[in-house]
Formats: sequence, structure tokens, C-alpha cells
Amino acid sequence: MVQLRKDIWRPLIVMAPLGDIVRQGSLEGFDLRWLPSPGTLRYLADPFGYWRDGRLHVFVEAFDYRDAVGTIEVLVYDAEYRLIARVPALRERWHLSYPQVFDADGETWMLPEASASGTLTLYRAVDFPTRWEAAGRIALDHVPVDATPVFHAGRWWLFYTSADHPRDILRSLHVAHAATLAGPWTPHPRNPVRVDLASARPGGTPILVDGRLILPVQNCERTYGRAIRLLEIERLDTNDFVAREVAQLDAPRAVAPFVDGLHTLSAAGPVTLIDVKQRQFSLKGLAMRPLRDLRRLRASAQ
Repeated sequence: MVQLRKDIWRPLIVMAPLGDIVRQGSLEGFDLRWLPSPGTLRYLADPFGYWRDGRLHVFVEAFDYRDAVGTIEVLVYDAEYRLIARVPALRERWHLSYPQVFDADGETWMLPEASASGTLTLYRAVDFPTRWEAAGRIALDHVPVDATPVFHAGRWWLFYTSADHPRDILRSLHVAHAATLAGPWTPHPRNPVRVDLASARPGGTPILVDGRLILPVQNCERTYGRAIRLLEIERLDTNDFVAREVAQLDAPRAVAPFVDGLHTLSAAGPVTLIDVKQRQFSLKGLAMRPLRDLRRLRASAQ
């Protein structure tokens, strides 16, 4: 189906730590700084931050509607939040997005969304931030979507939805756990632990705020990535899971006209990263999918 409107995402740096945003329960009133626009019929999305040597590295999905295969780029900011570099970080044959970068076991890791590959691959930094090697696959009960890790109460936990059935991608939250990042990973016996179109698909970094474990999830009612809801996880162990919604974060008014969605909320030390959406109508965009399909058909015939 040819879509009349395209989702165009733009990331921003919120000049406040994620804990302050969680406590306020809103993004209104914070100082905001845009990441650069990638140009027509392109977008950047799913920002995740990592600090090293006094520089903020913002890893993002880079998407072009002309080929519709996401890659991972990194934008590097100095201590004054001035952009000093933007370079490719990871590319595969399949779509990549949602690039979480974190430290564990003396290494730096990236865990990107890659459900189009049929599996979940963990990457190790070989030459940070631009060279990564596949370090292993995480085997789960389903092909995971937006798998989100956190080390909590002495174990690794992974939150994700399932790509096995289209209806579950947005609405069915699953959990797995492991003693080490390398696994083996054990699916939670109550999977899916939550079924709700408005609060299931992960949308950012879990964070401990005032002793409460908070998981950002997407509200996908009416449109994909409409808003972020905050789940307070009241009980999380190998047998039980209990969570409740504590707030909904919409795109702040100051980012208009990009107020049609918000689907990432990630912690980056003294700042927070978000992305916001505008649904844009484009006559040129109407031809993108037919032209893309034609190019792929020609390539397969060669």
C-alpha cells in the first residue's frame, strides 16, 4: 500500500536528566536542542546516548525512504553540546534501528533492533564508535522487537515485543532474564506479561528513580509512536511481573509542527534524548515505494 503521508522523525537533546523528567511527568518547560535534519524524505530516530572522554555520542537510526533500510549512525557532541562529527556506525543487509549502547563486563556493547534478520544480535565495540563486531545471538521465545536490556537486582532483564505475529508487535510485552549478558536467556513464565496497545512496546532506557524501576513504553493508539508512557515496575522476578502506568509524555508544544508522535525516551547522564514525529504529505514520496520495488526487482534479476 502506498502511504499518502510519511512519518518523519527528528531527535532532540533535552537539557535535563531523565530522572527530572520522570518526576515532573512531562517534557514541557525543558530546554531543547535539535539534532540536524537529514534532508527530504529522510529521518533520524531512536536516539541513544553514551558518554566517553567528555563527549556525548548519540547513536540513531538513519532512514531514507528511497531504500527503506535503516542503518546506525553516530553524532558526536563536545562538552558544550556542539556537534563535531556525524559518521556511520553499523550497517547490515537488514533494517537496523533502536541502537542501545552500554557497558558490561569490561566491554562496550550495542544491541540494535534487527527483527528483520529473524534474530537478535549483540555487537561488541572493536574501535569505538564506528567499528562493531557481532559477538553473539540472544535466543528467545519469539523474534524480539525493540529488545531493551537492564541489569537489575543482580540479573539481566530484557523487555521486548514479538515479531512472530503482526498484532503483537505493538501490544504484547515480553520479558526474559539471564545471569549474564551472554545468557542463556530464560523467557518469563507469564509471557506476555502485558497486552495493551497503549503501553507495551519498549521505547527507551529503563531507569531507577527514587527506588522505582521505570520502563518507557510506547502508546501506539491511533498512530505508531503516538506518545511515551511510563511503567513503574512494582514486581519483577523470575516468577512474577507487576507494573502500572504512572504518566504519559507527549511531544512538547515547543517542537511544533513535530507533535504527531514521541516514541523514544533515553537517559544520557545530565541530558535526555527524545524523538518527535511529523506526518508529512509528499507527492514525491508517493513514488518512493514503486521505484524502490523496481530497483530491487532489477537487482535480483542480475
